[in-house]
Amino acid sequence: MPNIGIVSQARLGSSRLPAKVLMNAGGRTLLEWHFERLGKSGCQAILATTDRAEDDPLNEWACESGIAAFRGSEDNVLSRYRECARRYKLDVIVRVTSDCPLIDGELVASGIQRYLDFGERRQYLTNGRHRTFPRGFDFEIFSSELLEEAFQNAVEPYEFEHVTPYFYRSGLNRSVSHASRHTGPMDIALRHFEQSEDHSHLRVTVDTIKDYELVRCLIEDFNAGQKSHRQITEILNCNPHLVAINHDVEQKQVG
Repeated sequence: MPNIGIVSQARLGSSRLPAKVLMNAGGRTLLEWHFERLGKSGCQAILATTDRAEDDPLNEWACESGIAAFRGSEDNVLSRYRECARRYKLDVIVRVTSDCPLIDGELVASGIQRYLDFGERRQYLTNGRHRTFPRGFDFEIFSSELLEEAFQNAVEPYEFEHVTPYFYRSGLNRSVSHASRHTGPMDIALRHFEQSEDHSHLRVTVDTIKDYELVRCLIEDFNAGQKSHRQITEILNCNPHLVAINHDVEQKQVG
């Protein structure tokens, strides 16, 4: 069985909403909700923060909470992931971001199982490219071998900042669905984890104050911290006034 780790990147210096992961909802910080929900995956979750002094509180929280942590470059997030994977001797890395406090650990576990079922090292599986899940339940899964390859071959600044563009740009012309197999040994197989219904218009990630207000409302008024991604999706679809809170927020684009 490969050593699998969920690595969640976090920092307090967000340009749009500084220190958002330490904002409170339902008596807990968004970061606490995030890691509690990741615990349902059954895999080790690791906090990957920066080596800047301003992020000391994140590292201290992880140590006090018994959560594995790693500190690395603020701007070269690709390097941070690579060194974190090396430190913890990970064979398979699940990349998530801490601005998703309602991420569903059981959904992540389903993605991991799908990845393992294919049994290939040169594959990249995600639910964030052909999006059918609401934004905020995102994950990306890849091997340490591919992470090292990305580190050695990345050139553009956005490749270092966003970690995974190398995978889907390298495999773009060889894209396969989750129901197919790709046998080309020199290519990266892109696999898309999708659901039958498209709820990609919904947004439960936190990047702005409007996003925070929605997530706070979901947690405090609808007990979303204890609900699955399907239940949260149903709450949003049944309450258009909630969706309206952050419907005009535009996601920052990867270069």
